[in-house]
Amino acid sequence: MAGLDKRVASYEAALEGLTDGMTLLAGGFGLCGIPENLIAEVQRRQVQGLTVVSNNCGVDGFGLGILLENRQIKKMVSSYVGENKEFERQFLAGELELEFTPQGTLAEKLRAGGAGIPAFFTKTGVGTLVAEGKELREFDGETYVMERSIVTDVSLVKAYRADKSGNLQFRLTARNFNPAAATAGKVCIVEVEEIVEVGEIA
Repeated sequence: MAGLDKRVASYEAALEGLTDGMTLLAGGFGLCGIPENLIAEVQRRQVQGLTVVSNNCGVDGFGLGILLENRQIKKMVSSYVGENKEFERQFLAGELELEFTPQGTLAEKLRAGGAGIPAFFTKTGVGTLVAEGKELREFDGETYVMERSIVTDVSLVKAYRADKSGNLQFRLTARNFNPAAATAGKVCIVEVEEIVEVGEIA
């Protein structure tokens, strides 16, 4: 029995339902494994007021940085904010909200969200700004902070290969946040370098 064909003809068709105010999750780490063509289509569509979750926010002029320059991002949830002058400028001017999240915690927030786990406890961030306003609990004499998982309206992912049913294969370090990002969106949109028949991916 043939699987459901999940391919679409264009980036435009893939992002058909994207609207203002959505939460958007983008895979990638630095500029490695980012869905750059999908990001470019988000910019072209001119949607506004986005909350974007990603390890970082690209660089000036590339990746998620183009959405910043276009003033499409209202809030950023990320673990690294360096190497982007426009990010720094908007944040310091009070034009951009930032939810700073330690990298391992961000990875777990995405993994937990994709697994249907609403929250978890971690020692990371206890006693710092990261824990402010969050529930603390003691386990075996140690203090932990409760972190809510993340599920977004849409996740944008870059993979090396996909079959027509949407099974994905990642290549080397471009894998990074992409598998977790794929599961943590209510809808996952993937750009790939190659599409193969179902059964061709080992």
